[in-house]
Amino acid sequence: MTRPFPPLPPAALIVAHGQPSDPGPAAAEIAFLAAKVQALMPGWRIRSATLADEGALPREVAAAGRAGLVYPLFMAGGWFTATHLPARLAAAGGADWRILPPFGLDPGVQALTLTLAREAAARRGLAAADLPLLLAAHGSFRSPAPSEVAHAMVARLRQEAGFSRAEAAFIDQSPRIAEVAAGFPPGALVLPFFAARGGHVTEDLPQALQAAGFSGQVLPPVGLDPRVPGLIRAALRRAAG
Repeated sequence: MTRPFPPLPPAALIVAHGQPSDPGPAAAEIAFLAAKVQALMPGWRIRSATLADEGALPREVAAAGRAGLVYPLFMAGGWFTATHLPARLAAAGGADWRILPPFGLDPGVQALTLTLAREAAARRGLAAADLPLLLAAHGSFRSPAPSEVAHAMVARLRQEAGFSRAEAAFIDQSPRIAEVAAGFPPGALVLPFFAARGGHVTEDLPQALQAAGFSGQVLPPVGLDPRVPGLIRAALRRAAG
């Protein structure tokens, strides 16, 4: 008598943009994040792919053996998550995979952003109202979606976290980080509203702050906080019902 094959585990794929000029480091960073989520979800198959690696999506979709969930490691919605990612998934044989809201729209991630800002103020022994905060984000000259998320986050930093001065500035649109940071006093705080450590965080942001003569503190990107794998696990479990 032939034994039935065991059921395939639920599958989830963490997808990031990656870095087209140098795909390897970004792919390794996202794979490391996926491994952390996997450790929290032993009954699942958690993998990763970057769009910069042309072969990654077809490889991971085929390896899963079943349709699953896609967690976009993007800070906003817009063309990449609404149009480009579904098209790439379909071309990779994953048209029936379900795409979740992106990282930056995850309620848990937004709550974490508030927490990170509060914690930074507390470590200095300051009230949030006494610590000027610059939220550094990617932005886009092609879509309002990335800036809308950042501006909404700044509004919450003021209203919910108590920062009397909180402003958003961007890499790829106005107001630019160098322009806004130039008006911040010594000791101010920069919170990078990014999902990973890429060229924007390691090169563009420091260059913009240096050009502005900024002399405050720069926190690690939101996506590098050790609580993030647990937030992704929670989002996947909610989506799975």
